[in-house]
Amino acid sequence: MSNKLASLYLENQLCFPLYAASRLTTKIYTPFLNELDITYPQYLVLMILWQHPEQSVNEIGKKLLLESNTLTPLLKRMEQKNLIQRTRSKSDERSVVITLTENGLSLREKALSIPEKIADSFQDESISKEEVVSFKQTLDKLLGILAEKA
Repeated sequence: MSNKLASLYLENQLCFPLYAASRLTTKIYTPFLNELDITYPQYLVLMILWQHPEQSVNEIGKKLLLESNTLTPLLKRMEQKNLIQRTRSKSDERSVVITLTENGLSLREKALSIPEKIADSFQDESISKEEVVSFKQTLDKLLGILAEKA
C-alpha cells in the first residue's frame, strides 16, 4: 500500500480523538446531570445563564456555536421543565430573551460540585493537571480558528 493512504488511517486523524474524547467526556457528566434531571446540552445553556442571567437565543447560540433551529427545541424542553422562561424582547420583537426560573437558578447550587468531579475523573498518572490545562488552552485556540471558518 502507498504511504498516501496513511493519511486516511484512523490513527492519523485529528477528528477522531476529538470526537471520541468529546463523547467520552460527555458520558462522564451523565450520572451527575441525571441527578439534576438535565441533559448535557441543557447544562451548557444553564451555565451560560448562571453567568449571564438574561440572554437572547442568538447570544446563547453564538456562545454554544449552535444554530437557532438546533437551540430552539432544546430551549422549549427546558421551558417545559420550568428551568427557563422565554419572552419576546421589548426592544425587538424578533428577538427571544431567555431567563432562568427559580428552578433553573436553584440547580446552580446543586451543580457546584460537578466541575471538580469531572476534573477528578481526568486524574491519571499518565497526564498531569498542567497538561490538561494546556490541552484546554490549545482546544480553545483551535475552536476559535474553526469558528471563524464556519
